[in-house]
Amino acid sequence: MRAGLPATPRPEPGHLLPALAGSIVILFALPLFLILDWNTTAWALAAVLWLAIHALDFVLRRARKDTGNLAASGMQAFGLLFKTLGLLVVLFAVAASDAHLALAAALLYALAYTLELGLSMVAYFGGGR
Repeated sequence: MRAGLPATPRPEPGHLLPALAGSIVILFALPLFLILDWNTTAWALAAVLWLAIHALDFVLRRARKDTGNLAASGMQAFGLLFKTLGLLVVLFAVAASDAHLALAAALLYALAYTLELGLSMVAYFGGGR
């Protein structure tokens, strides 16, 4: 039985370039928000969430380097769950008071995240071969 592309083991790609690309999306969205007279608080919320999630990701990645393989897997799973729940809690709390603000922030965050995820997948499946 032949192993397909998804089953082929490969090293984890770097996270810096995809994260920077998502950051550029957030950064370039500010002039768009200003020109179109959209709520800049939504942009600020998305930017703060983006920075907070990536700062937490950086801290967790540094902590994983000091642990064994099994502990690193547990830390990665906990970090993913904690980041996702934290993001959702903040967005739902904002949505309770201003749904349009939360929607705009969530859409901007999702756009930046989609670019980051796409570049990460290209690096993982297409890089180095």
